[in-house]
Amino acid sequence: MLNFSALDELANAASLALVENSADATFAIDGTFSIIGWNLAAQELMGYATTEVINQHCSKVLQAIYSNGEPLCVPGCEGARCFDRLEPFNAPSCSIRHKDGTFMPINLDSVVLSQQIQHADSRSATAVIYLRTVKPQPQNLKNGQILQISTFGRFGLAAGGSSLTPEKWDRKQALLLLKFLVTRLGRVIHREVLIENLWPDADEKSGRARLKVNVHALRRELRSAGISESILETVGDAYTLRREAVWIDSVMFENCIATGTNHQQQQQWAEAIERFTEAQRLYRGDYLEEDIHAQWCAEERDRLREVYLNMLANMALCHAHLGDYAEAVSVGRIVLVDDPCREHIHRMLMEYLVKLGHSDSAAVQYHHCEVVLARELGVEPSRETRRLYDQIISGELDNLVQIRQLE
Repeated sequence: MLNFSALDELANAASLALVENSADATFAIDGTFSIIGWNLAAQELMGYATTEVINQHCSKVLQAIYSNGEPLCVPGCEGARCFDRLEPFNAPSCSIRHKDGTFMPINLDSVVLSQQIQHADSRSATAVIYLRTVKPQPQNLKNGQILQISTFGRFGLAAGGSSLTPEKWDRKQALLLLKFLVTRLGRVIHREVLIENLWPDADEKSGRARLKVNVHALRRELRSAGISESILETVGDAYTLRREAVWIDSVMFENCIATGTNHQQQQQWAEAIERFTEAQRLYRGDYLEEDIHAQWCAEERDRLREVYLNMLANMALCHAHLGDYAEAVSVGRIVLVDDPCREHIHRMLMEYLVKLGHSDSAAVQYHHCEVVLARELGVEPSRETRRLYDQIISGELDNLVQIRQLE
């Protein structure tokens, strides 16, 4: 009988041969849904070199969405469930996200490797996925479809499975108008508020003229993409972006966190982690990061960043409740990269490192915290943090951990 190592080699060789010999953009995944093979056509289609994707979770690379704007690549997605059942998965109408942030319509097909060369939680090949491009046909798009809006990282628009190219719009300020309305989704915004924020130097007459021209331009661009211009509704002297006519990643992001928080409160740690992970994948960069100097979105950017960092802290706690302290430490470090002054995250890492048997690393973490707080804020670690450090260097915390393990 072949051992698992031999099975892994057999499965991987078979999958890599399928990948390399395919004329389509093709890649292979293992039992953890990590990419183990990536051909030249896939590089050309998505813009990622092989070294950038190997060992990455396939959903993190594809970031696929259905034609209605709903995310396809989420934890426990339909594709993962099919592969777990050793069944092929296909998505004939979806879009994947290119490295540059634009969406491309594709047909996704797959081949599942034989059950005889596959086993659970394996690093051997599970499936080979084929990505076949579809030429967008705007003339066939139906009026009134959902506009999919990406606000995290590079701003993007998609409709009917096709990526739009707002950077090619004749009037760039029409895009600015759309972004402003996105930040106030569902709210009725008076024209004077729009003019004051978007064209603060314009007088009343020229400001109203600019607004009128750009409202017309925005509706024209939406119309040409097959989207009903009623998505932008006029209410007297005000405008609103209709909530039900758009899918926005930042809204989905907060919905995922709300669901995850509910699971966490019910001590459903694994379910909470799934939802938090989905939110983490949606957060591909700061909110409207290309408009870094625009004051009208600065507050929302800061708010969503805070929501994101707090979510990561809660995700780390959930991992810890499941006894996965290594993953909890990994998530905590992500928080500190963005905001190194979060002292409670330093304490969290110190405790989890001790639980992993790395007391020396926990002490190093304290000294790092000490340096950061002094440099950035001119303060010393709190009494609580110093007390934790004293327990670590005295071995007291080690002893407590050992006692709990024995119990």
